[in-house]
Amino acid sequence: MKAYYKKYTLDFKRPSGTSRGVLTQKETWFLILVEGDRLGIGECGRLKGLSIDDRPEYEETLKWTCDNIQLGKEVLWDRLMKFPSIQFGVEQAFRSLKANTPFELFPSGFLEKEVPITINGLVWMGDEDFMLEQIRQKLGQGFHCIKMKIGAIDFETEIALLQSIREKYAADQIELRVDANGAFTPAEAFIKLQRLSKLKLHSIEQPIKPGQLDEMKQLCASTPLPIALDEELIGIFDVTKKERLLRTVKPQFIILKPSLVGGYKGSMQWIELARKYDIGWWITSALESNIGLNAIAQWTFTLGNKKPQGLGTGSLYTNNFESPLSVENGKLYYRTNKKWKTNLIQDLCT
Repeated sequence: MKAYYKKYTLDFKRPSGTSRGVLTQKETWFLILVEGDRLGIGECGRLKGLSIDDRPEYEETLKWTCDNIQLGKEVLWDRLMKFPSIQFGVEQAFRSLKANTPFELFPSGFLEKEVPITINGLVWMGDEDFMLEQIRQKLGQGFHCIKMKIGAIDFETEIALLQSIREKYAADQIELRVDANGAFTPAEAFIKLQRLSKLKLHSIEQPIKPGQLDEMKQLCASTPLPIALDEELIGIFDVTKKERLLRTVKPQFIILKPSLVGGYKGSMQWIELARKYDIGWWITSALESNIGLNAIAQWTFTLGNKKPQGLGTGSLYTNNFESPLSVENGKLYYRTNKKWKTNLIQDLCT
């Protein structure tokens, strides 16, 4: 077996805002395995400024992974503990290598019978007009769950935007989620959660910055609005420490991004603990290309979670890989009459 890696830069169709800044490009890496006439491909999608493996030795670690590919998936996963996006790329690549085609990773109704996954429509941060335009677009596209990133513009404006949706659509018609990306201070968080709760939101992701466990524990215990931990999970590798976090903080939900928490195996560790402590969960992509999104979506379907998942990022880029993935009426489909366009993929693999 031979292994090599390639870097690829994804270009956003328009700048996309988060509380950590505005994104115009997304750097990603592909791990490619070749064995005889078989090909395996996995995406290593770290996020600069967020991923725990955003460190100078990242490319060196990818090279080490390729040089030691004979160790196999399980040993490599253990050795790559501090590089969760590479762990995920390894898992994908080995599964891809053994699959009927490099992109049919998990046979299921999603892959074979076009059974869709319900997803949320993501509204990116920006000025008021831009956010309102996105909201109208998502509603027009048939989404019944909308996730809005907050914390970048004036809080009163964000409240007004959410209120405008709720005035037209009741909670049983449109589910609203918000993601603060840690934008609130502990001192102001509870008051803001109280105001948001009046809008009958489903949940809020990461209201305060991660690492403030006492404050987060108090918030989760008294919150009028269900809290979902997201960034809080990043960088916790040991299962015992994962359990301690959930047992201590007792969030209402956790959100799992495989590229940030160690792929399928790392995510399943969190899911098993969430089930133990009666904590809800769902899966979210992390700005991967359609190759990584495909790997996440096929696996997510097999988990049987009926909540809307966060799997709709494939349309953000001008130079994504054309694939059978299709978002229609608020659902993600794998359309069997569409094919992977291989020209860009061939460029990766040569």
